[in-house]
Amino acid sequence: MTATTKKKTAAKRTRRNARLTPAEVETMFARLKALNPKPVTELEYRTPYELLVAVTLSAQATDVGVNKATRKLFPVANTPQAIAKLGVEGLKPYISTIGLYNTKAANVVAMAQQLIEHHGGEVPRDREALEALPGVGRKTANVVLNTAFGEPTMAVDTHIFRVANRTGLAPGKTVRAVEDELLRVVPPAYLHDAHHWLILHGRYVCKARKPDCPHCVLRDLCRFPDKTPGEPEPVAM
Repeated sequence: MTATTKKKTAAKRTRRNARLTPAEVETMFARLKALNPKPVTELEYRTPYELLVAVTLSAQATDVGVNKATRKLFPVANTPQAIAKLGVEGLKPYISTIGLYNTKAANVVAMAQQLIEHHGGEVPRDREALEALPGVGRKTANVVLNTAFGEPTMAVDTHIFRVANRTGLAPGKTVRAVEDELLRVVPPAYLHDAHHWLILHGRYVCKARKPDCPHCVLRDLCRFPDKTPGEPEPVAM
């Protein structure tokens, strides 16, 4: 790149605000919705409790790996009572393929016992009560509130953190800063599904090492300066 080209590129960047405008945010989510009108989590579950367990197991693990484990676990134990009866040592063989399974087994069993003792075996629809459960942090609570109970929360994982910063949707230096900014800028009509759209976009398109910019529907809106070069291949007729 010549010095003249660098100056022109720098000038373009300074003329364009680092953050998406409200109109661009609207366009962004309209496009994501058009591609996937009914986004869902890739974790497999049937009840709020199964979702809570799956999300707890998914920390530092893939959804694919968690699903493989829960397909064996849930037919045997998918309630707090059944998990508590199984116990830590009984649970471990089902989740031993998942990272940190020793700690997660202890947390899931303690969580089951606490749900039985304090919530009648039901998953509470309350952030404070969820975060008081063993192994449950703010992100897990947000996922359960959003996915199981339909609350307009925003669970920020590494994918969403990356997409929010790269695109200029909700820049922030911390997960909580990005969460708060997303809740502020995402239009209410899109807020319920925004978590799923952003995580899927980060997982399959705006990937960490080599984002698939040529096939990204947000490329013209995105503020990320180091886009992967190239154009999408023409569709075969």
